Amino acid sequence: MKSRTQHLREASHSWPQPDKQGDTAACLFCDTIHDLVDIQEGEAAYCKRCGNIIYQNRRASLVRATCFSISALIFMLVVQFLPFLTLNAAGLQRELTLINTTTSLMRTDAPILGASVLVFTILAPFFLICGMLYSTTPLLAGRCAPGAEYVVKWVYRAEPWNMVEVFLLGVLVSILKLAQVADVHINAGFWAYAGAMLCTAAAIAGIDRRELWDRLELANES
Repeated sequence: MKSRTQHLREASHSWPQPDKQGDTAACLFCDTIHDLVDIQEGEAAYCKRCGNIIYQNRRASLVRATCFSISALIFMLVVQFLPFLTLNAAGLQRELTLINTTTSLMRTDAPILGASVLVFTILAPFFLICGMLYSTTPLLAGRCAPGAEYVVKWVYRAEPWNMVEVFLLGVLVSILKLAQVADVHINAGFWAYAGAMLCTAAAIAGIDRRELWDRLELANES
């Protein structure tokens, strides 16, 4: 007879929904209460009142969330070492990295701005990426990492504080203005940061919250 762990390993590519009789889910848009139903991979449960998605069973969700998290972590590590932008003005050339930019702001007259850039564009993305990896990687083997429930809770709480998209938009606006007085070259660090942004968003969106909680619950029971 197969053990619980073996069943979880076999179900690592699909949603192993626990048997919860009488459980309900509320629509985030209209608050209509629905009874939970099992859905197949690639399907979604829609609100009967407003038609919005309540939860969905994404294809290969756990594997996708883990792989995108690994890719995002690699991109974020690359960003710390490769130049972000190169400025040429009046015969002077300056290469900027993300870390150097934040430390320069903190040493000058903008310490609050520098600390904000550090927290919202470096630390918050790192926390999201590492939190997802810490939670999803053991689930591929049917196990739950110690304290994974608290990590997942804080990952979703910290998600709105991830300002990578805002920072990149600000950089693009700054490049357009700086181009009028200097030669600006976008380097590999910028593209790596953009890759980290896309992979982080894909990792968070790759697995439904309800599915992730169900996987953690079943892994704790094994």
